[in-house]
Amino acid sequence: MGISGTSKLYWTEHVKIKMRQYGLSPNRVKRVLRFPNRLEEGIAPRTVAGMQKAGSKKHPYEIWIMYQTKGKKKGKFELNKEITIISAWRYPGQSPINAPPPIPEDVWEIIRKKKK
Repeated sequence: MGISGTSKLYWTEHVKIKMRQYGLSPNRVKRVLRFPNRLEEGIAPRTVAGMQKAGSKKHPYEIWIMYQTKGKKKGKFELNKEITIISAWRYPGQSPINAPPPIPEDVWEIIRKKKK
């Protein structure tokens, strides 16, 4: 239940910084977006968090992304879907299932600032 290749992607400056920090390439983030192992509701309003497992059995980790979709509805279908990728991060180990995504403290700070 990923995102199709026909969607328009927008990258925030925050996600660009986080991709450099965690050593994630744009293609790796897009792969998580298109083929997530798990989807959760994001912590910001109208956002989605997607996760994909990575690493090895001995050293597992997860790659998480948070994004928001916008599109025009026509019947059952959403046309001209626009996706804004808000953040991306690595989570060491395995996160709890059906719980809010484990979000780093610096991302919380940015969200708190935007609410004011």
